[in-house]
Parts: sequence; structure tokens; C-alpha cells
Amino acid sequence: MELPRRDCGDELLRPGELTDIRRRLRRIAPKHDLATVIACAFDHRTRMLPFIFADTRMVPAGVRAIGSAMVDAGFEKTRLVLQQWNRYFRPSRMQLDGRVPDLFMISSMGMHLAPCLELIRDAQHIELRHRPLIIAGGSLNLYQPYEVFRAGPNGPCGADVAVTGEEYVLLNLLEVLLSLRGTGESMRAAFDRARQTGALRAVPGLVYPEYQRGRPTGELMDTGMQRLVGDLDELPDSVLGYGLLEAPGRGAGLAARAVEAQRVRRLSPISSLVLTFGCKFACPYCPIPGYNQRQHRVKSGARIAEEMWRLHKTYGLRYFFGTDDNFFNHKGRTLDIVETLARAEFEGVPLRRKVRWYSEVTVHDTLQMKEHLPLIRTAGCRALWLGVEDMTATLVKKGQSVDKTTDAFRSLRNVGICPMPMMMHHDGQPLYSRHSSYGLLNQIKLLRQAGAVSLQVLMVTPSPGTRLYDETFTSGQVFDNVAGRQVQNYMYDGNYVIASNHQRPWRKQLNLLAGYLYFYNPLWLAVALMRSNSKVSLKPAGMQIVGMMGLVQTVRRTFGWAWRLRWGRIKRLACPPVSPFPMRGVNGEPAAHELVRLVGTGVTQINGATIPES
Repeated sequence: MELPRRDCGDELLRPGELTDIRRRLRRIAPKHDLATVIACAFDHRTRMLPFIFADTRMVPAGVRAIGSAMVDAGFEKTRLVLQQWNRYFRPSRMQLDGRVPDLFMISSMGMHLAPCLELIRDAQHIELRHRPLIIAGGSLNLYQPYEVFRAGPNGPCGADVAVTGEEYVLLNLLEVLLSLRGTGESMRAAFDRARQTGALRAVPGLVYPEYQRGRPTGELMDTGMQRLVGDLDELPDSVLGYGLLEAPGRGAGLAARAVEAQRVRRLSPISSLVLTFGCKFACPYCPIPGYNQRQHRVKSGARIAEEMWRLHKTYGLRYFFGTDDNFFNHKGRTLDIVETLARAEFEGVPLRRKVRWYSEVTVHDTLQMKEHLPLIRTAGCRALWLGVEDMTATLVKKGQSVDKTTDAFRSLRNVGICPMPMMMHHDGQPLYSRHSSYGLLNQIKLLRQAGAVSLQVLMVTPSPGTRLYDETFTSGQVFDNVAGRQVQNYMYDGNYVIASNHQRPWRKQLNLLAGYLYFYNPLWLAVALMRSNSKVSLKPAGMQIVGMMGLVQTVRRTFGWAWRLRWGRIKRLACPPVSPFPMRGVNGEPAAHELVRLVGTGVTQINGATIPES
């Protein structure tokens, strides 16, 4: 089920509010002298195609954005720890500026839940009087914040609070806590007072264990949906976050200083950069429109150009990946950005000569921008990831077809922009089909002929926050365990077949491997090398090498699962995962993030509405 929408006209923050709250915090920050450690949870079992190598060579935008917001708000004693680089980091061993931090934050995706919970458990081993306030965030908590709480002797325990929104929600929480914090008092004590007085209920975007008269009620309080920042120019400067990174290492604690500026480019040669948010399509398998409250939010071209230049000057970064939902979503706004990037000049040097950038788009919108593709390349764009899903539009319709997809890919390739298809495999699609374009290999062949440089093909899996989520479980598609092996969160990345009604689901698993092997192999590497005089130069050959290396890891991790699917007994789930604790909203309203909760026998509650089960 999708996240509920705020009242029309109340989806966005007041213009300038994100800037204002940072200014207010900056005035009081010296008085409190907070030390903060922000960890990015990462499960190394997810390291395979299509994200392998990029997963450790690009600092995630979310955790870096939170770090930037903290520094910009005046809390300069902040450190970012990536489990991608620091696998053995233990919060119980961390010290920053010679002391245990006041705040410990964890950013996590749903598939990285296991290491996220381990970080929380380890932080709880810190002596009680020194224990920091534990704040959980990231996309996991946008949709399933109850996952960071576990049953304790007195009710929910685990994280102290889950932030279900963006930077503003965290800063709003800090402003409330610091307004109540006494001299020398811990942040946990200030949080307890804010909870008891009801001050936290005025901060939309939080979930935390509820107390009454100093005693736990066993419930989770949900303060509702966040308000979103509308003008992305208000976001803190991303340059700040790179100066907070913990250098890679095998130690359990923290180094005395953050990584040196000159090492950033080598450790993270690709920089993730927020350009736009939102997509006009409402695909039933995608949570993006619901999360964005059906809003389209953008940065100005001038702000993007300035950030790229500053990141290049400060850290030597040249390659930028726009963390867009659909960069071509709004033609006018897109043209404003690319025209600015194309003519931007700093210190007498055109920006387009120093940087290269990439993003995500759709086939439909690429064709709408067809006449402007030369300008987009001039602006520095060298690759675009396209959500093809299914070229025949059988799975989902986004204005694509075989002819339109082929046209879009060839148009991109002709101007020197690498087309990177993202495909979704499903029960109804065969590996190969005769006399049609429906088969997986048929479509991969067409994409390659049209100029595809890389390939992403994932199996359709249930995704929290989507319209199909509940139905996927209640229809009996989702596996609980196979041959005694429990399906775990890290397997919800699309590489494992964990939801299928196919009579032979093992074939679906092998189809994914066959699709990758058909695209990434020595033959096509040789072909790419022979055609290296094209406008995209050696990029196809480079992607073939990366793809073949990644395929080895993908086979190693998923072939055993295919074997279990072939010979093992499959036990299926009958309903979606639920919150282990009752959740309630402010003033008796339904809990916004209690998407599905069992109320009683034969009855389900969805976003506060009670309906009978069929």
C-alpha cells in the first residue's frame, strides 16, 4: 500500500523553512557542542550485478546529505562511517573528539536491515550513562519504521526514534530536543523529556515507543507524514558531507581525523548528486510517486553547476550521478538545467570540459526530448539509465513499445550518450519466444542492437510503499522459506526469485543469469573493442569487463538458490509483514506508516481503515 498523502496544499514546507531552521540551529549549536556519528548500514551479501563496484565506489547521497545538514547547522563534530568501507565498525568502540558521541544515527535501506539491527544492538552495549541517542533513518524507515524496534521486557526497544523523512525532519527533532536540554544533560534525557511532555508530537515524520506517566505503553507513536522541501536549492551544500568520511579500514573504532580531501576522489570517483525528485508515472510496483506526495521537485541549473564545480575544485571529482526519479519528467525544467550546465563557466573554464554526469529517465520522456539530446550531451551528459522494464508494455505501460524503445536508444547512441536499460523479469515472460519480442533474450538482443551499453535485469519483487505490495503477499506469491532456508531482507534486491507463482520458479532464477550471460560475454567484448571508434568510445568494452566480473559474483551468490528452488519445498507467506507493536497517530488519527496490520481474525487494517479479508 502507498504512503498516505497529506492534505492538498500541505505537502510542502513553507518556502525558506529549511534554510531558516539551519540558521536557528547555527545560533545555538556552540552552546551544546554535539558530537555525532552517522553510519550507513550495508549488507555485503548484496554485492552482485547490477550494482557491484558502484556500491563501494560512490558515497550514498542520503547519509552524506544528513552529514552536510548537521555541519551546515553548526554541528561540525560529525563523522560518516560507511559499512561498505568499514565492515568491522562497532558503535560500542566509537569515540569522536575523545568522547562517546551524543548522537548515533543509522541510515539503512530495507535490504540492509540485518546489519542495521546489529549496529543498534551493539550501540546498546555502551554504558547507560554514556549511551548516545540512537536515531534510525534511510529508506527502510520511510516505509517500515517499526522494523528498527524489537520486543523488550517493557515494550518496544532498539532505536530510540525512527526518522521517516528527509533532512528537515531530523533538524526539527534536534531543535525541539535542544530547546529542552539542560546544561550537561544527555541527549537521551532530553529526548525522554520531550516524549513525556508531548513535544515530539508536533514534529511530523517520527516514530518512537510511546510512554505515559513515565511508563511504556507497548505502542509506537507515529507523528504522521513529513512535509517535503519544495525548492531543492534550499538543501545544504553537498561539499560539506565529503569532508566527514571515515577512511576505509578494518578497525572497530574511529580514526582521529576524517579522510583527507585528496583521497576522496580515489575512494569515491563517482559522486551522487540530487538534481530532481518525482515522476509523473504511477507504476503500481514503484513507491516513488507516493513518497513524493505526487510532487515534482527540482534544483536550479545554477545551483547544480555550482555544486559540481565546487566538488571538482575541492575533491577533484569529475563524474556525477544524478539521484533522480526521472530527470526528463518535466521538459521545461529539464531544459533550464541542461542549458545552464552547457553554458556554465567558472574561473574562465567551461564546466562541461571538467565534469561528466549521468541520470535516470524513461523511454517516453526521452523521445519527448529527442531534438534536445545534442544539447544534453553538450551539457556533459554521457549516459542515461532508462526504465524499459518490458519493451512490449505487457508488465507495465509507460508509453514504451519495441519501436519507441529502439528509437530512443539509437537517438541517444547517435549523439554520444550511452543508453543503459533497466529491465524487469516476471512470471509471464519466457526466456525466449519465437516470432515475437516478448522473450527476455529477444528483448535483450533488440536492446543491444539499438546500442545498449550495459544491462540491468531484475525479478519483480514486493516493494514496501507500492500499490502491489499487499496483493503480492495475499495472492501467495511471496516465499517464506525454500528447502528450510529463510528468505531474508538482503534477498529483496531483485536478484533472487523470492516471489513467483510460476510452476518452475527455478527457471526464472536461471533466466536472470542467462540474460546477463547473453549480454556480458567475451564475444561481445571483442565486438565492442572493434567498434571503439564510435562516439561512445571504449565505454561498451569497459562495461563488458565490469559486467563479466560482476556476473561471476552473481552466479556464485544465486546459483545455489536456483538449486533450492528446483529441489526444495517452498513455503509461502499469506500476508505482508506487520508491525509487532500497535501503532497510533497523534490525536487519535491512524498511524501513517502502519501500512498493514492484523487487527483480528479475518480482518485487516490498512492506513487506519478496517476491511474484511476475502
